[in-house]
Amino acid sequence: MALSASQMMEKVVQRVNFTTDDQQILKQQADWGLRVAPEMADAFYAYLGKDTEMSTILNASEGRMHRLRETFVQWFHEMFTGIDDWGEAYAERRWKIGLAHVRIGIYPEHVVPAMAAIVQEVGVKLRAEGCSDDLQTALSKICMIDLAFIEQAYIEVSSAAVLRETGWSAGLFKRLVVTGASAM
Repeated sequence: MALSASQMMEKVVQRVNFTTDDQQILKQQADWGLRVAPEMADAFYAYLGKDTEMSTILNASEGRMHRLRETFVQWFHEMFTGIDDWGEAYAERRWKIGLAHVRIGIYPEHVVPAMAAIVQEVGVKLRAEGCSDDLQTALSKICMIDLAFIEQAYIEVSSAAVLRETGWSAGLFKRLVVTGASAM
């Protein structure tokens, strides 16, 4: 990884303007987050189950759906607690989640719409329960931070694989990517 997980966390926190106020709002609603996490998991996996490719991935092995659902509930609740105030442990956990997505073949074309579905479903739940817009804003920001980690995992794993297989330098690879993007 070009940046450490904690360095990336710092950069992305700045980029989405995830403030200490956002953190406090999430922490104050951690019990709510834990309470609705199973419902959000159900909605999330119902959404993913409609996609043939994702359904195949999700059901590829015995017990995977059960494990994924438990992981989702934990992940969802951790957005509210921040594990260590959204520091190094949080960043490392998000990096590992990103790598897990890459390892089992869940590509960005699936991840981005799935995160959008989570944000939308959370918004519906928040409005139904009369929760503040501030909570939705804070949750949207932390979801985007988590999404950035998943997306970066794809870039890092792909780049490392190309460099390892070709023996190219990182500088050459970056120039080729930029040149290739310019030609598209």
